[in-house]
Amino acid sequence: MNAIISASDLANDLTGANPPVLLDVRWQLTAAKAAGEPPYDGRADYETGHLPGAVYVDLDRELASAPGEGGRHPLPDLAHFGAAMRRAGVSSGTPVVVYDGGQGWAAARAWWMLRWTGHPDVRVLDGGLPAWEGPLEKSVPTPAEGDFVPEPGASCLLDAEAAAELARSGVLLDARAGERYRGEVEPIDPVAGHIPGAVSAPTTENVRADGRYLPAQELRERFKGLGVSEGSRVGVYCGSGVSAAHEVLALAVAGIPAELYVGSWSEWSSDPDRPVAVGPDPQ
Repeated sequence: MNAIISASDLANDLTGANPPVLLDVRWQLTAAKAAGEPPYDGRADYETGHLPGAVYVDLDRELASAPGEGGRHPLPDLAHFGAAMRRAGVSSGTPVVVYDGGQGWAAARAWWMLRWTGHPDVRVLDGGLPAWEGPLEKSVPTPAEGDFVPEPGASCLLDAEAAAELARSGVLLDARAGERYRGEVEPIDPVAGHIPGAVSAPTTENVRADGRYLPAQELRERFKGLGVSEGSRVGVYCGSGVSAAHEVLALAVAGIPAELYVGSWSEWSSDPDRPVAVGPDPQ
């Protein structure tokens, strides 16, 4: 099953016999909190216009738990996550399409959460809301309660120890901007640099200027150039497990399974005993 869906295909599916549940996960990582200004309000944007029938999902409150030792966006309590998905109308036998404001990071986090917890049919709207050419609505729907119960898989998830091991034995990709990987700047976390052995792979290079993913073959060639060969075990991390989910999705489009280190750099860098590498070289 393809992990992404075009706006035209989504429009067709919405008129079909088994239309997907739509989840709106608009979210932004901004410096507003540091500047003392109100943070971005995804729900407010949702209420100004969203895909017909879409239900808003709050990344910070429903796709993650509170920041702490596990990083800035640790895994949510699964009972809480499951209840949020059921309130949104998600059932195991119904397809789900997730979208955000166009960056794709938040939608990918929702996609990854649902896939990791066992939903069989989840896709991301390629290009997000800007790609949608159909009507929008402002009314907030109240869907029928879904029946989805999250059942996490044994694979696809890395902790700090497993990420460090994978950087030695497989391919660990760092999805952050190159300057953060190299340790030249660090606007959010307490320490600059990267996990020793990780390869710089900014997630922004997986998409076109309009935010849509590159074709699968181009993505395969990109990851091959980063050291991913057939049969490679691949993991991804970022700052807090959000943009890395976007890269896991890009790998899925390319037909390459990958694991996500949810704690990412925000967890790794919080422990002064963990090693840190700087500069362009992985080590």
